[in-house]
Amino acid sequence: MNTRLIRYLPILSWGRHYTRSDLGNDLTAAFIVTIMLIPQSLAYALLAGLPAEAGLYASIVPIMLYAVFGTSRSLAVGPVAVVSLMTAAALSNIVEQGTMGYAVAALSLAGLSGVILVAMGLFRLGFVANFLSHPVIAGFITASGIIIAASQLKHILGISAEGHNLAELVVSLGRNLGGINWITALIGVLATGFLFWVRKGLKPVLTKLGLGAGLTGFLVKLGPIVVVVATTAAVWYWGLDARGVKIVGAVPQSLPPFTLPSFSPALLQQLLLPAFLISIIGFVESISVAQTLAAKKRQRIDPDQELIGLGVANIGASLTGGFPVTGGFSRSVVNFDAGAATPAAGAFTAVGLAIAALALTPLIYFLPTATLAATIIVAVLSLVDFSILKRSWAYNRGDFAAVATTILLTLALGVEAGISAGVLLSVLLHLYRSSKPHIAEVGQMPGTEHFRNILRHKVITHPSIVTLRVDESLYFANARYLEDRIQARVAGDKEVRHVILQCSAINEIDFSALESLEAINDRLREMDVKLHLSEVKGPVMDRLAEQHFLDQLTGRVFLSQYEAVQGVLA
Repeated sequence: MNTRLIRYLPILSWGRHYTRSDLGNDLTAAFIVTIMLIPQSLAYALLAGLPAEAGLYASIVPIMLYAVFGTSRSLAVGPVAVVSLMTAAALSNIVEQGTMGYAVAALSLAGLSGVILVAMGLFRLGFVANFLSHPVIAGFITASGIIIAASQLKHILGISAEGHNLAELVVSLGRNLGGINWITALIGVLATGFLFWVRKGLKPVLTKLGLGAGLTGFLVKLGPIVVVVATTAAVWYWGLDARGVKIVGAVPQSLPPFTLPSFSPALLQQLLLPAFLISIIGFVESISVAQTLAAKKRQRIDPDQELIGLGVANIGASLTGGFPVTGGFSRSVVNFDAGAATPAAGAFTAVGLAIAALALTPLIYFLPTATLAATIIVAVLSLVDFSILKRSWAYNRGDFAAVATTILLTLALGVEAGISAGVLLSVLLHLYRSSKPHIAEVGQMPGTEHFRNILRHKVITHPSIVTLRVDESLYFANARYLEDRIQARVAGDKEVRHVILQCSAINEIDFSALESLEAINDRLREMDVKLHLSEVKGPVMDRLAEQHFLDQLTGRVFLSQYEAVQGVLA
């Protein structure tokens, strides 16, 4: 079969080897994940500022499309907390929530994100996500988790509150505390407390009762369903909606409708930056989960194809009444633990959600929004991790600055400002660090052909030779630094006649660095000092030869550092 076709349609690879055993495992996983996704999808639609059914719609077609185009066998695609928050933050600045224009803008945001992701995949731009360091991502998710939890307190308390950052939310909540609906608050607090207990306390209880690990895990995952059923029944039985308890209300009993995003240039221009940020954040979260789970089964994930898979899933969401989606951590782990063998598990999950959309939506009419808010709060607070501050402080002050700045700006100004600052800081820190590469003067370890840092080891050196090891590729930002270091070392030492650059760690030399090497070569010639190179990698050697630098070199190029020292001493 055409390998290029298989690359873009991974289903043609795993589908040919699908077995009855795989079918059984996938159906089991799909059943468990479907139960988990029903309340979660409704909750994340609420977080995004959309009707509850949008969460179900965003969890059906996108999952099926990812099963065709994705490479992970365990990743479960759909709405996630952080992306839902970013969706609400982006759209509320443009369109008023609750309007038709808001829903259309959500479709457009999903479509635009999908196009960006597919384009990045086709052009193999998965490396762009590397500009988000892990500490910055951890800081952003921590701050986002706090904002998300704070944004749901209005539903827990039954009051109104607005805001895109923590300060605005706290002030708004404070102003409206007098309007608390105590019945709503009781439902919200009890639901939240129960869900926290289910996560932490139910498993030990069930284990003591002698239940097996599989059954215990399944019952723990039923926690949100139990809360949904119990609170919905309570509202219906006592007519609590008439006493001010806000409910989900009527949800269309249908499959995802065919929808079209807006193609308005003005709207798309406003959505372009948020769409790009959502695409990058969603991809980073998704690929991290996918690679972690794949490693446990020694499977391979293709990052560029993952971009295409996620992109097609988002385009599908934009055409079926959804909003931006990505691979979720919690649902993917559940999918993996439940034994999902292939992406078909996702397709079966989509079928289960479609059945729920057709048959079960009347049953959630009396579902209180406080219960959905409790589901969100419990899910996102598990993502909050302030230990990243302590660990980054102990390891590197620069990383700590990036994390702390990302957290503070996200909390103070909102998610877009926070992640943009985090990306900028990550890039600036990388440029700063690489602009001053580690350059060690090295000498020969006695009795060996190895060369090590003269400041760390007792080594053999020669007065007429300076041997320097550059531990970084050379490019425009650090080329001048190398010039200055060599000038400073040689200028004050009249005995030096040879400078040997050990290039074992240099993977690339750009044009600016080439010009710097030419300048170094010329200056050393004026000082009657020869410049030599050792351990130059093949691609770097080719580039130097193409530009005729080796013809101008005052010294020679040696295969090894030992050979270089012996050669200049001969």
